Amino acid sequence: MSKTRWIIFAVVCVLVLAGLVFLVNRNRVNVSDVDANTIIAASEGSLGDNVYGNKDAKVILFEYGDFQCPSCGGAYSQIKAVKEQYKDKIAFVFRNLPLTSIHPNALAAASAAEAAGRQGKFWEMHDQLYENQNSWSNASTDQRGSIFEQYAAAIGLDMARYQTDLTSKEVTEKIARDRGLANKLKLSATPSILINGEKMDDETVQDLVQGDGAKLKAKLDTQLKAAGVEPPKATTEE
Repeated sequence: MSKTRWIIFAVVCVLVLAGLVFLVNRNRVNVSDVDANTIIAASEGSLGDNVYGNKDAKVILFEYGDFQCPSCGGAYSQIKAVKEQYKDKIAFVFRNLPLTSIHPNALAAASAAEAAGRQGKFWEMHDQLYENQNSWSNASTDQRGSIFEQYAAAIGLDMARYQTDLTSKEVTEKIARDRGLANKLKLSATPSILINGEKMDDETVQDLVQGDGAKLKAKLDTQLKAAGVEPPKATTEE
């Protein structure tokens, strides 16, 4: 190969490498100054945390979840029961941790949920995605988009705005921030459950996936009492 061709080849390699670096980093958000254990409020051009329950609560329950994750789907009903029972006592925050290497539809699902959140219906889309997880988990790229549109219509979204928000800077950066916070906390599995920054052990998480969620409730009760808050009374089902 001539010297000129070597130079051209080297330039091309540098450009390709630069492009790859750009693609890897373009959706990253600097979270070095962000406190992962507090509720993040919305600001101009930036979406805040999705919070269910008492936003001023002294106890915050965090879930880092993946909408396509089978274990997250298994834990969904118990977590939903917990957040309903404790909604006046705690704040429940869901943050996105799509494990795209094993769940190819997870990022698209997170985008759909966050786009719905732009219209005040994050939790409605969140529930649709988990309750119908088996219907879209193995869908193709074209199929999943159509399925998510059906959910969006079902919960009463403005469809034109939904389509715009799906790929908006705000939604992209919100998911990137969630992932950045998970990385900051060294979380790599879903669901990861934390109470006021304390990561729950595998036994507690497994009880959500396959049990009745009693272990998480016991830990929440302990945290509430330590904060001087009376835990909610057990439901009649318990």
